[in-house]
Amino acid sequence: MDYNKTINLPKTDFPMRAGLPKREPEMLKRWQEQDVYHEMLKKNEGKPLFNLHDGPPFSNGSIHMGTAMNKALKDIITRSYAMRGYYTPYIPGWDNH
Repeated sequence: MDYNKTINLPKTDFPMRAGLPKREPEMLKRWQEQDVYHEMLKKNEGKPLFNLHDGPPFSNGSIHMGTAMNKALKDIITRSYAMRGYYTPYIPGWDNH
């Protein structure tokens, strides 16, 4: 029996497979062309500075889930300040919390 006809799923234009190996180069090219990061820096240039130094991912031990959380939190905080109008350049540092 063909169970596909018994499932009520919405009809979409999305392909059944993601096709990431084919689509990723196109996405990367579009992101490089848009250059959103530098556009945001230009928009906020001359405004108050907010910087949050970002250190190496695992300078004081093995990589772990806290490493990913630290990176995500720093990104969220920096982006929120950028959206509030602060100049937020990425500054690599040595953060060993």
